[in-house]
Amino acid sequence: MNPLRKLLLVCLVLLISSTLGWSQDSSNVRRVGVINYTENGIVNVLVQGNYAFVGGGYSGLRIINVSDPTNPDEISDFDTPGTADGVAINNNIAFVADFYGGLRVVNISDPANPTEIGSFTTQLVAYDVKVAGGYAYVACGGLGLRILDVGNAASPVSVGSYITPGIAVSVAISGNYAFVAGGTAGLRIINIADRAHPAETGYYDTPGSANGIVVSGNYAYVADGGSGLRIINISNPATPIETGFYDTPGDADGIAISGNYVYIADYTSGLRVVNVSNPAHPYEIGFYDTRGTSVGVCTSGNYVYVADVSNFGIYDCSQALGVVDRTSESIPTKFALKPNYPNPFNATTELRYAIAKSVKVDLRVYDVTGKEVATLVNFNQDPGEYTFHFEGKSLAAGTYFVRLNAGTFSQTQKIVLLK
Repeated sequence: MNPLRKLLLVCLVLLISSTLGWSQDSSNVRRVGVINYTENGIVNVLVQGNYAFVGGGYSGLRIINVSDPTNPDEISDFDTPGTADGVAINNNIAFVADFYGGLRVVNISDPANPTEIGSFTTQLVAYDVKVAGGYAYVACGGLGLRILDVGNAASPVSVGSYITPGIAVSVAISGNYAFVAGGTAGLRIINIADRAHPAETGYYDTPGSANGIVVSGNYAYVADGGSGLRIINISNPATPIETGFYDTPGDADGIAISGNYVYIADYTSGLRVVNVSNPAHPYEIGFYDTRGTSVGVCTSGNYVYVADVSNFGIYDCSQALGVVDRTSESIPTKFALKPNYPNPFNATTELRYAIAKSVKVDLRVYDVTGKEVATLVNFNQDPGEYTFHFEGKSLAAGTYFVRLNAGTFSQTQKIVLLK
């Protein structure tokens, strides 16, 4: 995404939020650490080991120690000549896609003292970069995809290029193919088996603006601007077919995937967590409204890291990931809160319920006095049967009540915790 557009958007968001006095909102996601910046420009992030490497826009490459997620600490920065956006890491070398400065090659063997060792700038406007097999694949906006030999990192050499339609803003590599998010030109699939002569194999014209892309197995997951998450079957690269989609509330930009979960940096609506275990029916299981402009995201270990233009945040999504499983794709004929199993239970039980149509689902636990002790689900869900793995370790032994509200439907079940 063009840096000027990002700057204009964040200014608008900050103006509105200060006027309305917004407060943070979330579901099944909590922020554990943050660094706030006085300047705007934190636009992308990649984590390796104990360090986050952040594309800091006009402030260049920033390196943050995240060994203690509750207390992230910036230990160094490297001032690139343009606006640092995408970052790739390979063998203690950071490859930085620098919008006005091309590809910058930075030695990070000592993260506290990063040092530039090489660059490639000729006609190179760089949005994003991935490194695989000794080559850097750079999304170069209107110049499409550029392939550089970085076997000698200090002296990158151009070996091939392909001018894609639209604006190449993000790239993912899988096997002999480069998958390019091409803005309004959608997903472009480039055969890179012959790096000197890359050629387009197929494409899928997404309905929005393809801003970010990740590939896992036979699917490409596209953050598609105003059209949310698009899931595209790429098992036949010549004829990609959309399998499913999830319409996020904001303007999807950054995207990351781990296992069956996709994480979306969704501009003004923050971090969205989407279950893609069934690509035909993705559904949101958690979110954190950062109240900023979320444009970059990555996941590592138990945490998700978000570049939010004016801040860098670390989020714990374990509750969202561990609590709700979709157990059936069949559409129930009616809503129901089913008996939990086991009951009575010691520490853990399964709460089971059925949703007959797409609706906001609210699942909460109350004690015998009517006091709420846990909010388990509070987001929209598609039709299906679900299981919530409820942990009662923090509660005292006794009787509790689980209440399901889904649209006009409401039902309560008694559960008994033994210790």
